[in-house]
Amino acid sequence: MAELNTGDGGGKKGGKVRSKKSNSKVDLTAMVDLAFLLITFFMLTTTLSKPQSMPLGLPDKEDDPTDKPIKVDENRTLTVLLGDNDKMVYYMGLLATPIAGPKDISYGKEGIRKELLKRKKSVVEYTGNKDKGLIVIIKPSKKSNYRNLVDILDEMAIVGVPSNAIVNDFSPEELKLLEGK
Repeated sequence: MAELNTGDGGGKKGGKVRSKKSNSKVDLTAMVDLAFLLITFFMLTTTLSKPQSMPLGLPDKEDDPTDKPIKVDENRTLTVLLGDNDKMVYYMGLLATPIAGPKDISYGKEGIRKELLKRKKSVVEYTGNKDKGLIVIIKPSKKSNYRNLVDILDEMAIVGVPSNAIVNDFSPEELKLLEGK
């Protein structure tokens, strides 16, 4: 039990007899309990309210001259182009000889998510190996907004696309696709 002793208040001075004052004790148990409850509450709420973030792998800033370009099967590659006014265009394979598309598509479960699930399944059937799944290349244009990029990254996480990349180099044909020409 926590107590606060204030000491005795009386003593003999000058020979006069005074009445003895009793020691006053303050019980601090409730205060200590409250302090521990508050500490526990704030520790718990700060651990529960941590900001959530998506993992995003970025390449090294230094270019290695010994790196060779990686050859990727175009049957596994889906490219998503992000434009202004929430415009999104996708195509499967190479733009010169696409397997599917190019086609405008919307965000959400009836749009890009449905297409990603379909393509993910077809790529696994094509390769016969779950480790060699769909590869998505995301190309946001300078006119696209940040929200669209986060939305497409959310779709990647929802669908479970094993590998995706954010690239910012556009070919002239891809720019024409986004402009609608």
